[in-house]
Amino acid sequence: MQPFKLERYFAQHEFSAEVLMSSSDCESLSLETLLNLCDPETEHLWKNLSLGYTESQGLPLLRAEISTLYTRVHPDQVITLAPEEGIYIAMRTLLRPGDHVICLAPAYQSLYQVAADSGCQVSLCWLRQTTSGWQLDPQQIKDLIRPNTRMLVVNFPHNPSGFLPSRALFEKIIDLAAQHNLILFSDEMYRLLEYKTEDRLPAACDAYPNAVSLGGLSKSMSLPGLRAGWLAARNREWIQSFQRYKDYTTICSSAPSEVLAVIALRAREEIVQTNLGIIRANTALAQAFFAHNATWLEWIPPLAGPIALPHYTGPGSVDEFCLSVLQQQNVMIVPGSMFEMEGNYFRVGLGRKNLPEALRRLQTYLDAAA
Repeated sequence: MQPFKLERYFAQHEFSAEVLMSSSDCESLSLETLLNLCDPETEHLWKNLSLGYTESQGLPLLRAEISTLYTRVHPDQVITLAPEEGIYIAMRTLLRPGDHVICLAPAYQSLYQVAADSGCQVSLCWLRQTTSGWQLDPQQIKDLIRPNTRMLVVNFPHNPSGFLPSRALFEKIIDLAAQHNLILFSDEMYRLLEYKTEDRLPAACDAYPNAVSLGGLSKSMSLPGLRAGWLAARNREWIQSFQRYKDYTTICSSAPSEVLAVIALRAREEIVQTNLGIIRANTALAQAFFAHNATWLEWIPPLAGPIALPHYTGPGSVDEFCLSVLQQQNVMIVPGSMFEMEGNYFRVGLGRKNLPEALRRLQTYLDAAA
């Protein structure tokens, strides 16, 4: 297994840097805040919680709550697990050595690395920067399809660019998958954070019977510490195969996390609206900041989610820039090289309340370097 570049970078700097400017999640909720969102049923569950083993497929009440996010998925077509575990289990159970996988890029490394390290051939389909922002040409996907292509991996809203396809483009992707009988693995960790509700895409597992949707509470719901996620698919045999594989990973989920996840999902509208408020304020601040520093930085507006992927246009490489900012201002910025990107791009997190402080320190750095 190849080292996970992004996670190794975070392991090195996340808890030593004073300010993080590239976080991909939203402002985390405290336990007190979450428990204040209880309804009578979940309050009773929390107060009477037993810290024993839980059901392997997941707490039935939690799976029922998750299924309300979909239109064509029932509770028995959901399995709960940690989000990263979901990627690993799906790739290990649905793919065979020699299969070909197409993955949109840049991407969270495990979305393609698990397949590559399992003996699959992997082709990356890169988003392109255009005058109107990050874009995807479906012809690129079509050109990569081979006779042995088994899976197409997508991620919308996209990490790290904030790209979101139109409904028409999404339907073209679904059609391509259907024409070639591909499994569609859809990372939907940032779903619900569309800036306009009408821009929200259908979940892949609702739109296409041969799809698996990955969901979770780490990003949109501000609860990465719960390690609560799920896989949803209409194919019940897949869910059973995921469950059998899970017997060799975590076996079952954390009992406290399951109850807390139910509380969060029932209060999702309030949580998401709070996060969107932070994202909107930070996006406006970032746009003004980048416009003020246009000789160094180029803003590329995201279309959804709590992250953006702007362009560094100053002297030297983006890796040198990020290291220098870290050393001089104690601000951690993730360079595009952590996503195996060419070009001087870097990720900006828009979902946390500390972005104004990160930009203040970055301005101090740029003023001194000018």
